[in-house]
Amino acid sequence: MDRAIQNAVPVHQASRASGRPIDSFVISVYVCALTLAIFVALSDQFWHWFVIPVLMAGVLIGIDAVDWARGKMDLFDPIGLSGAFGWFFFFFAPLLTVAINYWLIYVDPPAERRDWLGWMALLNLLGLMIYRGIRLIYFQRERSIHTFWKIDQKRFYVLGALGLAVTAFLQIYVYLSMGGIQGFIQEATDQRAIRLSLQGFGQIFMVSESFPIIALMMFIIYAYHQKSPVYRSWLVICIVLLIYFGLKLFFGGLRGSRNNTIWGLFWAVGLIHFWLRPVTRKVALIGLGFLIAFMYVYGFYKNAGLDALRLFEDPSVRVELERETRRDLPTLLLGDLGRSDVQAFVLYQLARPDSDYDYAFGRTYVAAFAVLIPRSLVERMPSKTLEGTEALYGKGSYIPVDFEASQLYGIAGEAMLNFGFAAAPISFIFFGLANCSVRRWLFGLTPGDARLLFYPFLALFCFYMLACDLENLVFDIIKNVAVPLAITLLSLSSVRRG
Repeated sequence: MDRAIQNAVPVHQASRASGRPIDSFVISVYVCALTLAIFVALSDQFWHWFVIPVLMAGVLIGIDAVDWARGKMDLFDPIGLSGAFGWFFFFFAPLLTVAINYWLIYVDPPAERRDWLGWMALLNLLGLMIYRGIRLIYFQRERSIHTFWKIDQKRFYVLGALGLAVTAFLQIYVYLSMGGIQGFIQEATDQRAIRLSLQGFGQIFMVSESFPIIALMMFIIYAYHQKSPVYRSWLVICIVLLIYFGLKLFFGGLRGSRNNTIWGLFWAVGLIHFWLRPVTRKVALIGLGFLIAFMYVYGFYKNAGLDALRLFEDPSVRVELERETRRDLPTLLLGDLGRSDVQAFVLYQLARPDSDYDYAFGRTYVAAFAVLIPRSLVERMPSKTLEGTEALYGKGSYIPVDFEASQLYGIAGEAMLNFGFAAAPISFIFFGLANCSVRRWLFGLTPGDARLLFYPFLALFCFYMLACDLENLVFDIIKNVAVPLAITLLSLSSVRRG
């Protein structure tokens, strides 16, 4: 326990005392201005008013990114992570969108795309101001956490072993139902049939894919209570992460879900950071490089299945795979991690004088929670794909299964689908509340508290909610957290005041 406290507590103390007293706001201004100057020098496309709100939004969110990079925040501080991701999301992504002329396919784009990128940047800028206002209000009301959740180790190991047996059985059942692993891969990577072939397995996935995180939590709890430094050595940790990575691929990764693997790795590194030894930013950057490379390569698998293995046999086929799957680096950065083009185009469609779009008025949020109800009990209402398809392609274009838009719209984009463009900045209220609430755990929980097992995963969704829709957030959180949380709650020996 003493060693864990020494490893966990000084993260904040040291960061506050280190570094030169340079205002992060000034650094953010310099970095954003220099970046924009480079873009302007390289192309006359940036001699346009849209760069002004993009620059202002970048400076505002960049303050948190600079604080995080300088070590003034913990590596897993949700506000720091939101700042780092938001810097790309609100500043770099719109500029790259114009620089490489990246845009949605199969749509009739506006005559001047930069105008709508600019209007969307203005909405985001207003939203970021609201976000910082929420933080100021919340921090004035923040209170310490005075409880401690203690785990009964023996009970945790017994329930964890039972959980491993159940989840393994269900995953094997899924593979056997699909004709083995190879048959499962063929069904899961067939983009035309995937919605039908995997229909009905959602509730099973919510249980079966918990195997890796349960196994890792059992190791974390065991290693945390051992006096030997062997379990905290980077050699052992790397071996454990490698095994965990393989398990994530077997339990969910093979169905083409990159997020299932990526977010699982993020969670795993967070557990190591808070329970065994601090993870440095240098290690985090190496891990980020691995994740981007994995997302790029795995994008081929998602669309081409086992045919993507040709990349390892002959690296020269990369161009061919990019053409066949339409998965390249710009698509990864701007399509998977950014929403600039999607949100700008939705705003354009909704603002058109001849727009016949019918607002959802909260229906997509209700439908998001309906995904938890089995189809056998209640007929599933259309998800946000109904409004998304009609916003992008026009009223009446939505045809279940045959024609559905698969885009993600992000927290601001989904708000516009429900209530119009004025709702986009208002949605940042929830972004601020999520970040502040989870951050309270960071400064309130003490080492060894069972709730720290789930903190890294919640911190992840505090920043990725910028790019996700509520349906994805609800399903991913319940799917990943429900089973290990149940095991943890049943394993508590006491909840006492600290």
